Formats: sequence, C-alpha cells, structure tokens
Amino acid sequence: MLFAIYMLDKPDSVELRAQTGKSHAAYMAANETGMRMGGPLFADDHKTMIGSVVIKDFTDRSAAEEFISNEPFNKAGLFETVLINPFSAFVDK
Repeated sequence: MLFAIYMLDKPDSVELRAQTGKSHAAYMAANETGMRMGGPLFADDHKTMIGSVVIKDFTDRSAAEEFISNEPFNKAGLFETVLINPFSAFVDK
C-alpha cells in the first residue's frame, strides 16, 4: 500500500538539515525498496530546502510510521510537521 509522508522542517533549521544530510541519504538508499518518489521541498526561492516528501510502498501504516521514526532527519529533530497518508497514484508503474 502506498503512503505519502510529508515533512516540514522547523524554522531556521537549514544548518541541522545540512549536518544530517549524509545520514539521511544513506538511510534512504538502504530503504529504497518500494520507494516511488522522494525529495526535498523548497521555499518560493527554489533554493532553500524546507521539508521533504516520500511516496513509498509499505505493508501498512505502522510500517510507514516505523520508517519515519528511524529517519535521521526526524531523529535529529528537524521536522516540525510529519503527515502520513495513504496515497493512490493516477499512473502507477
């Protein structure tokens, strides 16, 4: 079942995002099975990262919650908001 995980950074957290970026990238690479799409969200300047979105196949909601609870950005306290919702793609390959 696909889930969309929408994460918004806490204000003024650009440095924390930079400090934990390598750990985040390694975690995502280690958990790429079922990953449909993921990446940063940007401010209107199209440069400043302000959050992340992941669309990934999980067995159930608890698996999605476990995935994000172990995510390095989340463990470091980067996110102000984390939303997890079932997702249905119009085009699913």
